[in-house]
Amino acid sequence: MGGRHYLLAKELADRGVNVYLIMASFHHLLHSPSNPESIYTVSNEGKFKVVRIKLPEYSDAHNGRRILNWCLFAYRLLGLKRFIRQKPDAILYSSLSLIGVLSAERLSRYYNVPLIFEVRDIWPLTLTEIGGVSKRHPFVRVLQWIEDRAYKVSDRVISNLPDAVNHMVERGMDPRKFIWIPNGISVSAMNATEKLDSQVEAAIPGDQFVVGYAGTIGVANALDGLLSAAAKLQEYSDIYFVLVGNGKEKERLLGRVETEHLTNVRILPAVPKAQVPSLLQKFDVCFIAWKDESLYRFGIGANKIPEYLFAGKPVIHSFTGGSDPIEEYEAGVTVPAENPDALAKGILELYQCSPEERAQMGQNGKRAALEHYDYVRLADRLEQALFDR
Repeated sequence: MGGRHYLLAKELADRGVNVYLIMASFHHLLHSPSNPESIYTVSNEGKFKVVRIKLPEYSDAHNGRRILNWCLFAYRLLGLKRFIRQKPDAILYSSLSLIGVLSAERLSRYYNVPLIFEVRDIWPLTLTEIGGVSKRHPFVRVLQWIEDRAYKVSDRVISNLPDAVNHMVERGMDPRKFIWIPNGISVSAMNATEKLDSQVEAAIPGDQFVVGYAGTIGVANALDGLLSAAAKLQEYSDIYFVLVGNGKEKERLLGRVETEHLTNVRILPAVPKAQVPSLLQKFDVCFIAWKDESLYRFGIGANKIPEYLFAGKPVIHSFTGGSDPIEEYEAGVTVPAENPDALAKGILELYQCSPEERAQMGQNGKRAALEHYDYVRLADRLEQALFDR
């Protein structure tokens, strides 16, 4: 995980920047958590250094020990000034966890260097709007104070959400501080694709119109709507639905396929990341969906979208919110979120397009991926944010 910062660090290091990538030894989304003996462990990762800070483990995102993990990470960040002797030219702190930005602020003052604050998930707004936690909850009030302070004391504020600036200005930020840097793709990695596993390839029909999804199968991915749309389109014998991935919702969705006799749906195991570009070439249309949440008014930052765009395939996007890249770049069809009827209609619209029309949408998407989501270009923006005084 953490592809965004790994790839940005790699790009900066390739330009001669001396980069330290500071990360927790454990959080619940890491595929391969480490268990270092020392509090600070440094390793070389190509041309840059990775520093892992030893932290306690916890079971899942809702475990109370997660907050302990956040606090200890923030506390141990302060020890970096003893561990990393070379004075930095700039410090970038990336949330989700807001607590650590207080330590990043102290470090920036200690060294008298710019502080860049990156927001990838707007907290505590996510807690109140999606989690249903009261704005008056003491923990929310603490996080709100930290968020507001971070916007004021930071020299630059980055987000992968294009319209997050509207929220930030409401919370007191000078809009001139804002820089949008979306999640992107490594073009070299996408081009160095591996051949698709033969069993997976054999399971995807080659003579039908395939609507495909590749990624996590979880609650946030709103895949029930795709199964409901598939049920509505069973009379179209040459439209087929393929979901490739793993996640907590997979068994339940497999149960739906069986009990509802969805003969036009197949759910397959996840494939290695290096095989994803080859997988996407087997789809006629790529699918991505979101829950119908007001928080998406600030835009979205999914890794999947630039991957889909680069694949050169039209996208069916189930989304209600701001700054929709599929609509902006004319790379497919967007329908309202969590609306199976509209989704079925949108799939039919793409199905009934001519091959040339679908190819044009795919070309529009690939052009957008190269112009707006290539990490080489995104590193240009980050370098400006870090070093343009």
